[in-house]
Amino acid sequence: MRNNNRRAAFLNGMQDGIPIALGYFAVSFSLGIAARSVGLSPMQGFLASALCNASAGEYALFTLIGAKAALWEIVLVTLIANARYFLMSCALSQRFSPETPFFHRLLIGNYITDEFFGISVAREGWLKPAYYYGAVAVAAPCWAVGTALGIRLGLLLSPRIVSALSVALYGMFLAVIIPPAKRDRAVACCVAAGFLCSWAFGAIPALKTISAGTRTILLTVGLSAAAALLFPIREEASHAE
Repeated sequence: MRNNNRRAAFLNGMQDGIPIALGYFAVSFSLGIAARSVGLSPMQGFLASALCNASAGEYALFTLIGAKAALWEIVLVTLIANARYFLMSCALSQRFSPETPFFHRLLIGNYITDEFFGISVAREGWLKPAYYYGAVAVAAPCWAVGTALGIRLGLLLSPRIVSALSVALYGMFLAVIIPPAKRDRAVACCVAAGFLCSWAFGAIPALKTISAGTRTILLTVGLSAAAALLFPIREEASHAE
């Protein structure tokens, strides 16, 4: 019975991972073009995407490689660009059952991205590791293969076509946030505030200079703290859920 539950969770994860895989392929294809411009081979691009599951961090990596930056500079900038995943890891760790073995948490921690985090926190009840593995099994290979193909074939396609392919990611995010926002007014307020604050960071001159990674961290911490103060969840209700 337990194996059947794991299999069902894994298949559900694979199903939810399909739109992520399509978006990943398009975005990594664009990254492959950037990797090609700094002299990386398809195999090097494949390994870079297989080991670094972050678009902003990987783009920074390719940019620094092209600038012939020192190794410590590459490590530091990549760490800063991906710092938001520390927050996601802390939040996601609370969605697993206390009986979840440490090795599952360790493996899943290596594949925390915005998209995997989004579909995981939208699940009701405890998050099953098998569900997460199913999503990763579909999407992660597309990320690595897309980068390699972008290096090999990227210049054959127009930038408009490559950009249009990435629309799948935005559709996936809308599918994640709209249903809970319709059910819960607090979630709807947080989503609206997130859109408004993101627009403000991109429109106000004094805030436009803040990097995307730092902006995400500031908005995540600020909006989460405000939501916790304005819409607190009673401990009894949290355990019941």
